Amino acid sequence: MNLPDPVVHVSDAVEVAPDVLVIPNKGVGLVPNIGVIGGSDAVLVVDTGLGLENASAVREFAVEVARGRRIHLTTTHFHPEHAFGASAFTGSYVVNRAQSLDLQRKGVGYLEMFRGFGGAVAKRLDSVSVPEPDVVFDGVHTLDLGGRSVVLRPTGRGHTLGDQVIEVPDAGVLFTGDLAETGQFAIFPWFPPHDTDVSGVAWIDVMDTLIARAPQVVVPGHGAVGGPDVLAEVRDYLRELRDETWQRRDSADVVAEVRAVLVERHPSWAGQEWIEPGVGCLCAE
Repeated sequence: MNLPDPVVHVSDAVEVAPDVLVIPNKGVGLVPNIGVIGGSDAVLVVDTGLGLENASAVREFAVEVARGRRIHLTTTHFHPEHAFGASAFTGSYVVNRAQSLDLQRKGVGYLEMFRGFGGAVAKRLDSVSVPEPDVVFDGVHTLDLGGRSVVLRPTGRGHTLGDQVIEVPDAGVLFTGDLAETGQFAIFPWFPPHDTDVSGVAWIDVMDTLIARAPQVVVPGHGAVGGPDVLAEVRDYLRELRDETWQRRDSADVVAEVRAVLVERHPSWAGQEWIEPGVGCLCAE
């Protein structure tokens, strides 16, 4: 598999709200949108990029932004391009309980799977081990950055068991991780028998809950930053996928039939390879 080098370009950072920066993925696979959120006393980094080199560049950028303020790290979920650089942020890594368990139970398997992609992706994971959080919390965690509170809110089962969104209430900004993408089909990590925790049905409920919170700026896991329409588009697609799959779940060609319908409706979207695992997931629900 010849995937492009998933390099994070910190020089592309843009401010989406006062003292809320996003390092965009610029459409490169296995590069997430990364957040740097500032308060008067501390800065919170959201996601690391794949591997220590990317994460170190993000940390150096955060140090420049912080100018002496303390730096914290959190991740939206445990997948390698989001979390497998966390050891570059020694002493500051904060996640929810379910995500910590995801790292413990599945981290090694995902590390080996991503190394199996070979090329630049495998090279990025040289000397990388599964990260260990410094702080693990239960429930909803509010982080005081000084004059600004940021809310780390676990969502329950959706894209993973340990998904969490990061809310910046005073700025109306929401970081979703891979619960939302723009310009592509939803990513379903449905890999039976090793990982079947993604739930299309629960994911729809999660999106309804996020829509009700009415954020003004939505930073998806991958793709362009947008408004609340980002959440509605993902929710509506998940409903389409569910309905088209369940109508055909007894068909011998269910994947091909659903794929044809959804690609016709969304011809410009990337990630058609995620339709099949999405169908498999919903057939099992």
